[in-house]
Amino acid sequence: MTPSSTAMSSDNRFRLSFTAEADGVGLRDFLAESGISRRALTAVKYKGGEILVNGEEKTVRQELQAGDVVTVIFPPEKPAKGLIPEDGELCVLYEDESVLILDKPSGQATIPSRDAPSGTLANFVAGKFRAEGTPATVHVVTRLDRDTSGIVCIAKNRHIHHLMSGKMQAGGVLKRYEAIVRGMFSNCKFFIDEPIGRREGSIIERMVRPDGLRAITEVRVLETTGTRGEEFTRLSVILHTGRTHQIRVHLAHIGHPLEGDTLYGGNAERIGRQALHCAGLSFSHPLTGAPIEVCSPVPEDMLAVAGFSR
Repeated sequence: MTPSSTAMSSDNRFRLSFTAEADGVGLRDFLAESGISRRALTAVKYKGGEILVNGEEKTVRQELQAGDVVTVIFPPEKPAKGLIPEDGELCVLYEDESVLILDKPSGQATIPSRDAPSGTLANFVAGKFRAEGTPATVHVVTRLDRDTSGIVCIAKNRHIHHLMSGKMQAGGVLKRYEAIVRGMFSNCKFFIDEPIGRREGSIIERMVRPDGLRAITEVRVLETTGTRGEEFTRLSVILHTGRTHQIRVHLAHIGHPLEGDTLYGGNAERIGRQALHCAGLSFSHPLTGAPIEVCSPVPEDMLAVAGFSR
């Protein structure tokens, strides 16, 4: 059900309003049909949120009548422990009250780790939220490896993250990448449908293995340059599943590891990181259903590998 309005309350809490269309519907069922999770309702009840019917606070046992306006005011969120808000440069591609879509440079981690607790995209987003008074922690919807550049989507509150996660699981979020590999391809478009699991003895590396999780990657050849025996091919890659290192593992499996990806057999002579960039992201808005489509140009270090043009 699409909310009739979205806004921030006077104390900067996120709120949604819905209009009941039939008599006799229980408020609990109405909220579930509107996409409000049970976990969110528990947070509303115990952590400072409110549920209003026509401006008056009600419990979920309330029976609704057609035309009733139901407003859910979500509790304020605090930054996650261990996430240090920092001032830093962010390249914003799209932003509204629900989502923040950024263009991440290569060399920057998406989220902090024990070895790198600061300087990540999440640290900078937390700093942005602090400066703007946004009462939220950082909910990463689409994550990229440190050396992969391109589009990252952030949800501005838990409810939006819940809705976007549902879209991801249902295949409603399309991510398009560009990649540079060595060699030529006999087919201009093909699918790699091979299961991926963890490589034994490694906590990082993945591999194609029969007992892995199904992974589907769509590959399309954009252009090929170079001399015979030293060709470079630029690929457009779409993920139909979201396994860790999926593109890196699948391309290495077919004998074309990403240029610069030394973990999976790539050559680092021409670029010092895996030549992978998230160039496109599209989905329907989690609240309004309006189409959202964001693009990011391929960075120069990838184009320079073999003199590709934009």
